[in-house]
Amino acid sequence: MQRECAAILGPARVGRPMNGHGKSFGYFALFTEIGLVLFVITLGAATAGRWLDGRLDTTPLFLTVGFLGGALLGAALDWRLISRFLRRLDD
Repeated sequence: MQRECAAILGPARVGRPMNGHGKSFGYFALFTEIGLVLFVITLGAATAGRWLDGRLDTTPLFLTVGFLGGALLGAALDWRLISRFLRRLDD
């Protein structure tokens, strides 16, 4: 795999440490992904709960469950994302 990367990028770019700009872009990407994951998962679960409430005529029940469940799932996915990023940063 590294040979293919060296053939595409050139040998000088493979395995080189990130400079200051690369790290700041990496952090920006991480924070953006954290926000998007939390927002999209929570919004999707709340929307599904609202739809289910409309079908079953249980107005705030499934909306609340969907919102809280989506927020917990989004937080768990963010935790996993941050842990993976920090593990990779230690290497």
